[in-house]
Amino acid sequence: MEFYAPGLKRWQTAEWTPARPDRFLPVSVTGSACALQCDHCQAKVLDGMISVKAGEDLFDLARRLKERGSDGLLVSGGSTRAGGVPLLSHLRHVPRIRSELGMRVIVHSGVVRPALAAALADSEVDGVMLDIIGADETIRDVYHLDLTAADFERSLALLSERQLRIIPHIVLGLHYGRFLGERDALEMVARYPVSTLILVVLVPLIGTPMSHLPPPPVDEVIGFFEEARLRLPTTRVNLGCARPMGPVKGVLDRAAVDLGLNGIAYPAEGVIEYARSRGLQPKLYEWCCSMSWAGDEAERLTEVSVEVPG
Repeated sequence: MEFYAPGLKRWQTAEWTPARPDRFLPVSVTGSACALQCDHCQAKVLDGMISVKAGEDLFDLARRLKERGSDGLLVSGGSTRAGGVPLLSHLRHVPRIRSELGMRVIVHSGVVRPALAAALADSEVDGVMLDIIGADETIRDVYHLDLTAADFERSLALLSERQLRIIPHIVLGLHYGRFLGERDALEMVARYPVSTLILVVLVPLIGTPMSHLPPPPVDEVIGFFEEARLRLPTTRVNLGCARPMGPVKGVLDRAAVDLGLNGIAYPAEGVIEYARSRGLQPKLYEWCCSMSWAGDEAERLTEVSVEVPG
């Protein structure tokens, strides 16, 4: 069982304190700006990212972060009105970041069109993350996009044609806390050779139109874990960063262990030992859970002491 703790936020438990919190860092190519202002986020996720400063390019920023101890970047940003992150002018720096600095580069693309797919392939990025949405209503009402689920599937097809490493995300409960197109999104993902499917759970954020909503029902979320595992028996399925905190997080994380998911980002207190008690060998990585393909190529922390009450 794999556990992940990238430097996307400060995190630790009694079981695991990451030794290098700056090892894998998030970068925004748009600063805090996002044209869509989706109802579930309204660009708040960008607040915790490192921005490309005026007068510097992506390589300059990567070199600066390398000096801080970073070995990899998640290159993301706010969306354009067309649904994609404006990456084209930045991708030309990726080959130098990989070859001269020895860093891994994962990008969050948003909706993909042919020109972006070609540029991503030419840049030889390590992987491409994107949300897959299966309901036209969610695309319209939550993302404010004049697109359909077919456009998201087309993104998968374009990335697949370019033989890029695809890391789709499905946000459970994205339609204002209820399930709508998640199963259709899962079917889309199943039609393509994806590297890892990341499941995340809607967390209503303060200051957004969803702030007053409860998160999706726990039993439905756990049921979807099982559906995803059965539908994609040979594909890695990980539980990603975003999910409700408090006791619910522990319930979801233990369910992910029980149902055979492959990895968990920022595991709840006690979950590493729980996995061990279920006969699994915990493997701990200070990388993004999208990089499950890296396996033993990445430095692994194997000797972690776990305090067991009693």
